[in-house]
Amino acid sequence: MSEVTDNLSVALFGEIFMADQLARNRLSRALPKGMELSHFAVLNHLARTNEEKSPAQLAKTFHVTRGAMTNTLARLEWAGHIHVRPDWDDARRKFVSVSPSGRRACEAAFDVIAPIVADVVDAVGAEKVRAALPVLRAVRTRLDREE
Repeated sequence: MSEVTDNLSVALFGEIFMADQLARNRLSRALPKGMELSHFAVLNHLARTNEEKSPAQLAKTFHVTRGAMTNTLARLEWAGHIHVRPDWDDARRKFVSVSPSGRRACEAAFDVIAPIVADVVDAVGAEKVRAALPVLRAVRTRLDREE
């Protein structure tokens, strides 16, 4: 690897890591009381796909351990935002779906974070964001392939 490539790699990942940290911090503070970013992500995924998922499928989707997903799902279930049911064919498995309360919570969270994200896109410029998306998508795809 050349020095130029090495410096470019460090700069790219440095910017990605810092942007991720700043975005997570800003969005976490804006979310409704008691909701964490991981809760919103799971609710949004379940609401968007509109189908049941197993905890293992969700853990894989979000690249977290099953234990971490179990913790997130327990909190969401306690809040009434998801329904968890046994798999009728295999009692060892469970299925998770978003509840009406979860949909409302997801919409409320989206309502507060959408303006923050839109403000960033407006400030940076839609054309620059549009140009950056293929690069970021390619980085994500490459990293996902290596999992």
